[in-house]
Amino acid sequence: MSHNFTVILAGLLLVAKVSAQSEPPRLQPIRASEHVWYVQGDAGIASKANRAFNSNAAFVVTNDGVVVFDALGTPALGTALKTAIAQVTAQPIRIVIVSHFHADHFYGLQSLKMAGAQIWGHEKGKEALGSPLAQERLEQRQRDLAPDVGPDTRLIGADRWLEFAGRKELRFEHGGVRFRLIDVSGAHSPEDIMLWVDNDRILLAGDLYFSGRIPFVGNADSRAWLAAMDVIAPLAPALVIPGHGKSSSNPQPDIALTREYLAFLREKMGAAVKELVPFDEAYAAVDWSRYKHVPAFEAANRINAYGTYLRMEQEALSQPGAGGK
Repeated sequence: MSHNFTVILAGLLLVAKVSAQSEPPRLQPIRASEHVWYVQGDAGIASKANRAFNSNAAFVVTNDGVVVFDALGTPALGTALKTAIAQVTAQPIRIVIVSHFHADHFYGLQSLKMAGAQIWGHEKGKEALGSPLAQERLEQRQRDLAPDVGPDTRLIGADRWLEFAGRKELRFEHGGVRFRLIDVSGAHSPEDIMLWVDNDRILLAGDLYFSGRIPFVGNADSRAWLAAMDVIAPLAPALVIPGHGKSSSNPQPDIALTREYLAFLREKMGAAVKELVPFDEAYAAVDWSRYKHVPAFEAANRINAYGTYLRMEQEALSQPGAGGK
């Protein structure tokens, strides 16, 4: 094979690869109930290999258009979600509710916004969206997930910022379907929302718990997160669709794993903080074998542990007599 032919072949393969990457991925809608459908992302973290499709999005088909819950992690995935919805119904997309403003759940908004949808999000999302961290995360994803996250990817906020004003839920009806927006803010993120579809007894849980993978904790308030998970059981849902992983008619094992993992982080990192053990030393001393086999452990665990270490320092400083409030 001549050198010139080899170069030409390599060029053609590169063009084919770039062309394939520029096409929106295909998503398979899964029926959950009479009104509710969802698409399920891969286990693990967002990567070029899975084209950042590592989270779930759901949609509810009503008599007056579609209500969507979360928009996935790239504009291309937002476009693919529109296509998946069109496979199910000719109804237009009316409302998109954002569970929280983490990259893997809302970068697809710009595609859905172009379809004429009204975006709803928790009012606390305004601060998250305008923070330096949000811009840093966008730049990181532009580097790591190009071309699916590129220079044209924009951070889209809400058209309607939801004000709970001390209430735990907001009720609304759309197209004959009754909904409840449940405020669990301050758990996984400062602006968490769950969506309850009352007609079908389906709970769209966002990232309140993770199914089949290690949760991303970062510097989340794990104490508030543990308390927020108590909201799920009294609802007695027929099915729960989490932000990551499989849906379940019996979510308790996954909720238990998330709860156990958060408690374990707090116990180990809290003890280290109390004994003034530096983080690197504390992390190395912990037996992580219980969780090493769970998807996303390698990518998320050290970040989670460090965020929890900082959180436990904050909690320690806020105790009476510790110089805090």
